[in-house]
Amino acid sequence: MGDNQRQVFDVSMAIPSHNVSECVDDDGRLKRTGTICTASAHIITAVIGSGVLSLAWAIAQLGWIAGPAVMLLFSFVTYYTSSLLTDCYRTGDPVSGKRNYTYTDAVRSILGGYKVKACGLIQYLNLFGISIGYTIAASISMMAIKRSNCFHESGGKNPCHMSSNPYMIMFGVSEILLSQIPDFDQIWWLSIVAAVMSFTYSGIGLGLGIAKVAATGTFKGSLTGISIGTVTQAQKVWRSLQAIGDIAFAYSFSVILIEIQDTVKSPPEEAKTMKKATKLSIAVTTVFYMLCGSMGYASFGDFAPGNLLTGFGFFNPFWLLDIANAAIIIHLVGAYQVFCQPIFAFIEKWATQRWPESYFITKEFKIPVPGYRHPYKLNMFRLVWRTGFVMLTTVISMLLPFFNDVVGILGALGFWPLTVYFPVEMYIQQKKISKWSSRWICLKMLSMACLMISIVAGAGSIVGVILDLKVYKPFKTTY
Repeated sequence: MGDNQRQVFDVSMAIPSHNVSECVDDDGRLKRTGTICTASAHIITAVIGSGVLSLAWAIAQLGWIAGPAVMLLFSFVTYYTSSLLTDCYRTGDPVSGKRNYTYTDAVRSILGGYKVKACGLIQYLNLFGISIGYTIAASISMMAIKRSNCFHESGGKNPCHMSSNPYMIMFGVSEILLSQIPDFDQIWWLSIVAAVMSFTYSGIGLGLGIAKVAATGTFKGSLTGISIGTVTQAQKVWRSLQAIGDIAFAYSFSVILIEIQDTVKSPPEEAKTMKKATKLSIAVTTVFYMLCGSMGYASFGDFAPGNLLTGFGFFNPFWLLDIANAAIIIHLVGAYQVFCQPIFAFIEKWATQRWPESYFITKEFKIPVPGYRHPYKLNMFRLVWRTGFVMLTTVISMLLPFFNDVVGILGALGFWPLTVYFPVEMYIQQKKISKWSSRWICLKMLSMACLMISIVAGAGSIVGVILDLKVYKPFKTTY
């Protein structure tokens, strides 16, 4: 918190509450307006990412028993550790304690020391990786629309190979424009649009899976997953581990939970609202994941594609696949912003504290927008830095278009520290749970078990990257 905010905070605590402006919260910031609905929309936008489309492939590696079981396990662990994390939004008292505006702020005020730097590094690397993964996933969906139309027009004669680079550049340009929206709170509508889109494409994927099962009249797949023969014994092991990483990545939203909680109004206390929002959104996403993954596996069996909608093989109705892929693109445009806002905010806050007198960093130009009451505040540093960030993620996506494997590694690495370790450690510290008590032992065992899962899932993804590197030429990827 800056000195000015600290003064406002101190003053607002010192004077009677009826004199405090109706427009500000207890920390001197503008009144927060978030509700269970907006918080759930933010979470669903973050959780039901393009990850949902790889779940049929993940279940195909693990089979009918282990696949859904692993998914349920991750949903439970994510819900439990997220509810621990919601109690860390305020340090000390859950109603009037000092607010932590970001995940790193919470680690700083509750744990402190070297853990703050470690947490910040992992968090921002993870978000950076996700933004690259989303750029690649969006370009694949853009190409799927183009290829399905080309394939349809040529009557299936033209293989329609094309480069992914122009589509990544198009996605990058749209993100440069959207990234100029200054604040997390101001993109609530983007999250709701994105949440609707995620249901649209997941629903179409689910519908096509059900239709394929109905047409063939059989449920494909086996209890133990992809059979030896289709893949070798070693491939079976590595792919199963990578599938665990994919499922872990599909549930990664703890990293922005505190930022979402900071948009929620009080009373009631923010932690209560957030627990309800977390329960609702994880229940909704788990049901959806189960349906999409299971129906995809039931319809394709061992040959379930890595991406359910771009791997359907251009089957009719081609226009329905086009709608689904358009929905993926719109959703990823929104999700990219949801995940990048914490990085933007961190660098801008650091720059303002480092060079408070700089005209380039602090000066805002008011530009009137026709049809809007409030002028748009243009900041030159924000313009240059956010544009540079989006350009960097786009170039890396073009350089490493199989980054989905690398994001699998980031998902595996980010899952244990950000979803489990820090929330557990902060909760133990915050609630003063005594060492070697049964609660302490259970929390530590949960943390160790999740560390093992992260390590094996990361190993599976690393092997995937090594295999990709064998057949790779920079900037020359065609599909």
